[in-house]
Amino acid sequence: MGKWGNQGKGATELEAPMPTFQWEEIQKHNLCTDKWLVIDRKVYNITKRSSRHPEGQRVIGHYAGEDAADAFLAFHRSFGFVLKILKPLLIGELAPEEPSQDRGKNSQIIEDFRALRKTAEVMNLFKSNQLFFLLHLAHIIAMESIAWFTIFYFGNSWIPTIIMAVVLATSQAQAGWLQHDYGHLSVYKKSMWNHIVQNFIIGYLKGGSANWWNHRHFQHHVKPNVFHKDPDVSMLHVFVLGEWQPTEYGKKKLKYLPYNHQHEYFFLIGPPLLIPLYFQYHMIMTIIVRKDWVDLAWVISYYIRFFISYIPFYVVLSHPFPQLHQLPGEPLVCVNHTDESHCHGDGPRALP
Repeated sequence: MGKWGNQGKGATELEAPMPTFQWEEIQKHNLCTDKWLVIDRKVYNITKRSSRHPEGQRVIGHYAGEDAADAFLAFHRSFGFVLKILKPLLIGELAPEEPSQDRGKNSQIIEDFRALRKTAEVMNLFKSNQLFFLLHLAHIIAMESIAWFTIFYFGNSWIPTIIMAVVLATSQAQAGWLQHDYGHLSVYKKSMWNHIVQNFIIGYLKGGSANWWNHRHFQHHVKPNVFHKDPDVSMLHVFVLGEWQPTEYGKKKLKYLPYNHQHEYFFLIGPPLLIPLYFQYHMIMTIIVRKDWVDLAWVISYYIRFFISYIPFYVVLSHPFPQLHQLPGEPLVCVNHTDESHCHGDGPRALP
């Protein structure tokens, strides 16, 4: 009997030949409701399975109608395990006369990339130093503590506040890059531990959603700088980038803003609106739509920690919190008007 056949009475059946496809046919199956992709010359129909992809169907769907071998190898630690999942989805293979890469891709660049990756693997460049990442996390937590202690000890005057802001901004930037590495599952061998630490960093330390960030960032790495696939270059009509978008907007006469001056207004509206407004809105909407309540709990834990840590040191919304204000060598100041009896020090006085 063949490998996939059922045994009969000693008879032997040859395995049925696998259907073959040409790239012209495969590239037609690149729709939301019809997705094929190729890995190592094997053709898979992922239409029904893509919705169950851990990082969302867009990540895998961006390769519909294309060769995805290198992407699958880059994104999955256990390539053999992924092939087992794909096995029931196998529908055929490339015709012998067809190239391994889909038309339009430079085979020489692909071969050079694979050789480079092999060299990096031989040099152990993908092997993480766990002590480094542990110390990286420790110094972020230390900076968060230093920022709070600065206000606690020196008071909330301008200089301590500016120092606190600089230290917090530095720790937040460092936390962003650290959660990036854990989000790529590149620190620990077990994905679970990478996810746990990433949730702690981006959720508790930064107030962000790990699933939201992974979904966006993985799409960026799957199709970097490809319009309609890489969310990092989707500028919501505020900016036009690359070669295709300006041409397309010119043909359709789309002019939401004076794009010939975008290099001048970028720093005025780009950074201020990107993270504080657009990212926060998109993150919350994604959490609600996808019902990521665990991520929501992590985000809430950040804001609870932040407000409990810093609101008592400032007048804004501070009435429920009995607050003491004292600079080194200066008299203690009572900020809570309702309970001056709790003030102690040299010459207590109530703030007007």
